[in-house]
Amino acid sequence: MSIPRYLPFIGRLLIGVPFMMSGISKIMGYGAIIALIKSSTLPLPAPMAYAGDIAVEVGCGLLIILGYQTRIVASIFVLFCFATAIFFHAHFNDPNQIFHFIKNIIMAGGLLQVVANGPGAFSIDNRRSIQGA
Repeated sequence: MSIPRYLPFIGRLLIGVPFMMSGISKIMGYGAIIALIKSSTLPLPAPMAYAGDIAVEVGCGLLIILGYQTRIVASIFVLFCFATAIFFHAHFNDPNQIFHFIKNIIMAGGLLQVVANGPGAFSIDNRRSIQGA
């Protein structure tokens, strides 16, 4: 048994579960999230942004855990993290917002590793490529 073989799955799990939890919590707090979106600089109608947020966090969170279309899903997350940093956390006079801005940039960097290296052995993508070979 080779431990490194399991690391990409563990990494995808550690990425996907928090995103899914965040998305599910936003479903429960519709009014507060809509107010937050309206207070941001995001150039989208709040209901559209809300629906997109839920779709990305819950949907892509599940897909990255499963390892399905992993590189595409990780790319979507990269864009999501950059957009979140820019439109919600670019308040550089507030140390808390600086922390969240940097956190989102760091997450985008880690997700780029998934884009570059793929899902690993334990994934639907890997299973499909073995069956297609």
